[in-house]
Amino acid sequence: MATKTLGFSVTVSDLSKCFGSRSPQPTSKVRVFTLRCSAVKGERPWKTSDARLVLEDGSIWKAKSFGATGTQVGEVVFNTSLTGYQEILTDPSYAGQFVLMTNPHIGNTGVNFDDEESRQCFLAGLVIRSLSISTSNWRCAETLGDYLAKRNIMGIYDVDTRAITRRLREDGSLIGVLSTDNSKTDEELLKMSQSWDIVGVDLISGVSCKTPHEWVDKTKQEWEFNSKPSQETFHVVAYDFGIKQNILRRLASYGCKITVVPSTWPASETLKMKPDGVLFSNGPGDPSAVPYAVETVRNILGKVPVFGICMGHQLLGQALGGKTFKMKFGHHGGNHPVHNLRTGHVEISAQNHNYAVDPATLPEGVEVTHINLNDGSCAGLAFPAQKIMSLQYHPEASPGPHDSDYAFREFVNLMKHERSKKSEPQLSTV
Repeated sequence: MATKTLGFSVTVSDLSKCFGSRSPQPTSKVRVFTLRCSAVKGERPWKTSDARLVLEDGSIWKAKSFGATGTQVGEVVFNTSLTGYQEILTDPSYAGQFVLMTNPHIGNTGVNFDDEESRQCFLAGLVIRSLSISTSNWRCAETLGDYLAKRNIMGIYDVDTRAITRRLREDGSLIGVLSTDNSKTDEELLKMSQSWDIVGVDLISGVSCKTPHEWVDKTKQEWEFNSKPSQETFHVVAYDFGIKQNILRRLASYGCKITVVPSTWPASETLKMKPDGVLFSNGPGDPSAVPYAVETVRNILGKVPVFGICMGHQLLGQALGGKTFKMKFGHHGGNHPVHNLRTGHVEISAQNHNYAVDPATLPEGVEVTHINLNDGSCAGLAFPAQKIMSLQYHPEASPGPHDSDYAFREFVNLMKHERSKKSEPQLSTV
């Protein structure tokens, strides 16, 4: 490879010109040296823009790539969390989406293998302002860039994330195409973004487990913060619509024996297991795109206590006869205020969803228990007659605050109440 070399020497006469009257005397010890500098022709010592994010509105954002290379399409959403990017990367609810982090500095703590929320990264790509050039954390195992490259996940940085976030807030979530392929024109990428849609796509089947399995891991003692394990053991069947592992850990920490089943697992098979309760988990995409899941939920309602989280909350709403709708830009972040209408308390919550339940369409008897204080949307439901409770947000808080961890205890209490009712002696009517 061609190089350019620059060489120069320094002598005593040169020093005299530089120092004038203060120049070293001839008797002084002066070292004459030659310095040669070389550089590879045509290369710069810094990375240049080599990627594009093309949004369906026609805007083109040049950026620098890290992680994997190629071309990928997805829905662009912004996340306002300050920490926890690794948990976000491995949250199955982000399947089909590019996650834009509003916090400008990402990668500072690297990644480790304890904070994984699922078996792989399901998101389509990561968009950030500044990629940390070094890592500093006692648990760090590798850099963010290496981590994404090994998992074939694209990332871009040095892009104006504030400007993109404002566009998403004003216009709503947008479909975009990330590409490092210079052979593709801007027009081709724009056409790709305008011809793809995430609405109506079944994303659950791609993230769910394939066979039933038992879950036993609890929250590690050094991270345990709140739970008081039940003296009784309750068997919970957890439907995996894209479940986060910390949901399972929190349930186990509260004394539950857990069987995880696929999203397509028949309700009849679940009821044969005679569980004390059923959990309908979080998951990606449009609840209207998975009518089979709605039917499963409907066939279980009223038979055992149930707890719905995020997607599970939306499926419960539809199973009860209500409707769901797509939000303008959704809720994504670890700092959303939620009002618990039963206690009057305000919880700071972790959220990740683009759809919500319309409470006006729900039948009589269904109670709205929580509302999001940012926009007044429904954030929690209860239907005591059917032994139902649900939250639109993530009480396991990984990442996020622990304000809502009590929900797992409430679910345990719901199962405990149902068990006590069954054990009560039946009065004879004779």
